[in-house]
Amino acid sequence: MRHLKASLIVGLVSSLLVMGMAAANAFRPLELSMLQFMGPGVSKSLLIDTIVGFVFLFYAFGIAWVTVDIVRFSLKTVVVAGAFLQVISLSWVFGLHQIFFPPFAPALAILLSFGVGTLYARSETGGRKRILRHLFEDRISRDSFYSLLNSDLPLNLGGEIREASVLVCEIFNHDELMEGLSPADYVAMNNLFLHISSDFLVEWGACLDECDGESLRVIFGAPLPDPDHAKSACKAALELVQRLEVLNQECKTKWNQTFDFRIGINSGDMIGAAYGSRRMGAFSVSGEAVDFARRLCEGNLEYGSGVLIGPGTLRLAAESIEARPLDMVRTRDERTREEIYELLGLKNALPDEELKRRDHFWKGVIYYRESLMDEALDSFRAALNPDRKDPPLEYYIRRIEHLRAGNHDSNPNNPRF
Repeated sequence: MRHLKASLIVGLVSSLLVMGMAAANAFRPLELSMLQFMGPGVSKSLLIDTIVGFVFLFYAFGIAWVTVDIVRFSLKTVVVAGAFLQVISLSWVFGLHQIFFPPFAPALAILLSFGVGTLYARSETGGRKRILRHLFEDRISRDSFYSLLNSDLPLNLGGEIREASVLVCEIFNHDELMEGLSPADYVAMNNLFLHISSDFLVEWGACLDECDGESLRVIFGAPLPDPDHAKSACKAALELVQRLEVLNQECKTKWNQTFDFRIGINSGDMIGAAYGSRRMGAFSVSGEAVDFARRLCEGNLEYGSGVLIGPGTLRLAAESIEARPLDMVRTRDERTREEIYELLGLKNALPDEELKRRDHFWKGVIYYRESLMDEALDSFRAALNPDRKDPPLEYYIRRIEHLRAGNHDSNPNNPRF
């Protein structure tokens, strides 16, 4: 919408200038010279004047749109050169039929629209699309791109603190996949995983921050602010798990291999900016909150969980999700600890029996931290589901057994990672 308005203004300005020059007979000496050159058999009619008017209006607004909307300057010049050739061709075709078609007004409209449009495109407002295209390309959805383009919010690419959520999804069985697959199949299988995951998360509204051979990282709540970024990240993670489980079934059928993927989500303050060099630069985020999301993703291996979330995520998304506490872990400075949680599902989506097991598990964790091991073990056993495995629950039962056997690494006051 921003570029449409600018194009209309540029086209209108160019049209008014051309019409003013036509009213002042500025083109008349050129037209007379052209008539003399073409010979006495060529005639000029009122109908042709009307056609010339429509043609220069078309080019005034059309070239304005092209100049404002197209990012690459070389492509703009190609379109403008093509428009000039069309005008000259029209004049030549009419001349073959002994009809005088003056190209001066359309040609001037093309030049004016191109000149004014180029000046606008080089301004801070007009260059917004070029900057966004350079920084984001396909890393955000089409809707997000145009929302950001048409937004009045300043880009602040030099850096600003933003509250956002980071989701990290990583594959942890690369060695197994490399041993069981040819290099070509290994790459094809990994690319399928990355393609499905990144496309889904981007269309959900996330910004794709990293996507390599082992993992991907996306941002919710930046560059477009979203007060529900934590809720969106959790909902997207739960649906992504379902999609990747379907993908695993397909990979099992085709390659006899599956992915061991885990997800970590953390929310908090982070610095969003344009990072990198002129050769490779993009919008990204950094800070402790970002690093903790990757630690959560890796922490799933410790507990056997699938999706871990940080305390900030739980605080912001508590109304929309069901979760259970897993552990207290060290922060980077080693002086404080954060409670981490396993994401179980959406609010009101779990059966009553699962909610009861969740509550028993929660009590077991509290008893464990208070070193009431008998009570903790009773609560964990009450949370057992006879129909399916629960790795985090089994993990805590093993920790209690190790602690009773004198293994101090299982002490509740010793964070695991």
